[in-house]
Amino acid sequence: MTRRGRVVLSVIIGLTGVPLLDACQGEPPALPGPYGREVARAIPQVESATGLTFKTPPKLETRTRSELLEFLQAKFDEAQPALQLAGEEQAYKLFGLLPDTLDLRAYLLALLSEQVVGYYDPSTKVLYVVTGGPGSPEPAALNITITHELVHALQDQYLSLDSVMKSQSDNDRTMAVQALVEGQATYEQLGVMLGGGNMFTRMPGGWDRVRQMIRDSQGAMPVLGSAPMFIQEVLLFPYLSGAEFMRQFKEKRPRQSVLGFVPMSTEQVMHPERLLDSLDVPLAVTFPRPSAGTLVYENGLGEFEIRLMLHQQLRNVETTSRAAAGWGGDRYAVVNTPRGAGITWVSVWDSAIEAAEFRFVLVQSIEKRFELDEGAGGSGSVLRFAAKGRTGEVSTATIQGYPAVVYTDVPVGASTKLIDVSKVKVAPAR
Repeated sequence: MTRRGRVVLSVIIGLTGVPLLDACQGEPPALPGPYGREVARAIPQVESATGLTFKTPPKLETRTRSELLEFLQAKFDEAQPALQLAGEEQAYKLFGLLPDTLDLRAYLLALLSEQVVGYYDPSTKVLYVVTGGPGSPEPAALNITITHELVHALQDQYLSLDSVMKSQSDNDRTMAVQALVEGQATYEQLGVMLGGGNMFTRMPGGWDRVRQMIRDSQGAMPVLGSAPMFIQEVLLFPYLSGAEFMRQFKEKRPRQSVLGFVPMSTEQVMHPERLLDSLDVPLAVTFPRPSAGTLVYENGLGEFEIRLMLHQQLRNVETTSRAAAGWGGDRYAVVNTPRGAGITWVSVWDSAIEAAEFRFVLVQSIEKRFELDEGAGGSGSVLRFAAKGRTGEVSTATIQGYPAVVYTDVPVGASTKLIDVSKVKVAPAR
């Protein structure tokens, strides 16, 4: 989980059992450099699949596994400043998405070491592939890696990946962009390897089989397979939901480039019609300074992570998907109080009915997480919970005409008024 695509990774996931296209006939001359024949073979296939042509020849370099991991760890530290990652880790623990004992940085680096066989770096414009010794990809996986990373190299020449994937203040938006980037690379990579066109109709089980293969591949990666559900799902989202976004885009806009439709939220990835067929722009929520305590970190969850937070406790896909579906925008802040760390979170919704439905399911998830009886928070517009040394509060509000739900979790004895909700601002995202 190299968070939100600030480092673009190729996770080669369980597809080598799929029959690959035999591209030996009519091969173009090999290009200079490592794997020149494979690169030359893949370039016209990638261009045909995407409808775009390379403006400059792509560069490919090889690295040993140790060299590549050293390079990627440096990139990881550059993209994930220690204070930002610590704040993010604290937020997810306060939401109940990560175990309190997890060292997120160490875990992410372990995942990085397990998964990476190839990488495209937008800052150097170079595609790197592991070669020599343990960890080198098999020939079939090598072709997949090269094709996948060539799609990234081509995207970068039209979209500037370094620019669109560097936001550190809107995780949901960055995850949505990563879903576009990785989803297109995954979809087109599969298309090239399976012969192009509507390749899924030629496979037993079609697209559903591909999705299941990707999920099943976790078993071959011990670190990923043992990861908390939240980390697994966030890692898989760009590939699964991103490729599904691409599949629907191809059906709706068969002669257009997806790079002209960059999603602004995971909501638009999971519901492509809200990007392609309407002007459903997500809402940006802006906080004032904390009323009490010191701000540690702030960001947003978005529809996808809200689904995960609810599902973490309730384990009901239909209920949690429906509860998150009316999302309009959100923002949370981690605040250090005299009693310890607390969090306050404001979410705005498309309608009062959808806000009420979300609030109802959120309360259920709180009761389940803290092992409380149903209705333990009381009744009315403000519900209060006390358990395990924490005080929680769920309330409703109207912010600039938008129905909102406010959730706060603080240590016992700390004020639940971490921010002045009357000073929260809401506006269409830009």
